[in-house]
Amino acid sequence: MYSRALLCVAVASICSPALADTVWMKNGDKLSGKITVFDGGKLLLQTTYGGAVSLDWKEVKTLESDQELLVKQDAYNGERAKSLHAAEPGKVTLANGDAPKTVELASIAQIMKPKPVVEDLVWKGNVDLALDYKRAENDTDDYDIGFKTTARHGRWRHNAEGEYNRETKDDVTTTNNWSAEYAIDRFITDKWFWQGRAAYTRDHVEDLARQRTLGTGPGYQFWDDELGAFSLGSLVNRTDYEYADGGKDNFYAVAVKWDYNRYLIGKTVELFTNGELGKPIGNVADYSLDAEVGLRYKVTEWASLNLKAEKDFISGTRDSDLDKTRYTAGFGVAW
Repeated sequence: MYSRALLCVAVASICSPALADTVWMKNGDKLSGKITVFDGGKLLLQTTYGGAVSLDWKEVKTLESDQELLVKQDAYNGERAKSLHAAEPGKVTLANGDAPKTVELASIAQIMKPKPVVEDLVWKGNVDLALDYKRAENDTDDYDIGFKTTARHGRWRHNAEGEYNRETKDDVTTTNNWSAEYAIDRFITDKWFWQGRAAYTRDHVEDLARQRTLGTGPGYQFWDDELGAFSLGSLVNRTDYEYADGGKDNFYAVAVKWDYNRYLIGKTVELFTNGELGKPIGNVADYSLDAEVGLRYKVTEWASLNLKAEKDFISGTRDSDLDKTRYTAGFGVAW
């Protein structure tokens, strides 16, 4: 009899979902799953029956969770809760040993799983790869790999991206360049931030062989949540050009940067665009544009297919305009 009881307990524990969280909605619905994050007014609940479900925080009545979660009541300071307990409508109890605390849902700015070192670190990014091999009258090999990642903690956000392009036709290299950029943002308010950035581009084929840029200026974050982000920045840049024959130019410029992405159709499709439009102060160039736009389709939680169009244009350089447009299709990973 005792062994039978033990067997029932074991079977029940195996069949029970691990860390089953529950969310009660104001309309009477009760949803079960695993809370992954709350940010930007959206609570993301991972379910076995509908995948990732995005819930409007204003429509949540209360919730509970067996996970240890970091609950932030402003954008920068948080409190670890061993678990969350349901409370009266519009509230939740942060259970932390002998000192539970009940707070208003409206006062909570963010909920996430605490990280081991920087507990409020939010890290996301993607790597995209495109390959094209053509064997015909003209043999063509085309490679394109790029990455973009963002890490945020407290008032700081770190942004890094890079890309490598190479194309050969009949063993003659027609494209061979790479670029890298790092930017750091310091948030002054929840929306306004100040950015400093450094960028470098190396081209082994074009006359404009090297570009170095240092810039700084204010920016505004319209939104940044699980369904996407949109920010605009204005920069004052110092740019140095170095040409293939050793000639050099340098100048100051004003620029506008944008970074936009939006998830559609249950987060299976992502629309994104980012770039920079600059106007030099002086007569070195008329203006410059470096931009991309594309779509990603998630095949699994981490793998995706992508389509991209890239434009790199500099008008009024020393010899002639630089004008490059690329269209790529490939696959990638995201986190």
